[in-house]
Amino acid sequence: MPAKELDYSVATTVKRFEGRFAVLEMADQQTIRWPIKNLPDDVQEGVSVRLSLMTAKIDDEARAQLARAVINSLLS
Repeated sequence: MPAKELDYSVATTVKRFEGRFAVLEMADQQTIRWPIKNLPDDVQEGVSVRLSLMTAKIDDEARAQLARAVINSLLS
């Protein structure tokens, strides 16, 4: 039986911009100051943004899986 995939992410809303940072607010009213340079170019106030966390190992596995899918698609 495959391991259950866990979702380590949180939905936030861009509340405002403060200098080089965007203030992201979670449902429980907590805020995070996030560098604007690390957000998509089209982000503006009021937009929903999902933050995801993963270990380097899981990130490497996801990249490898994507690379395999691309190669298989090209070879098909």
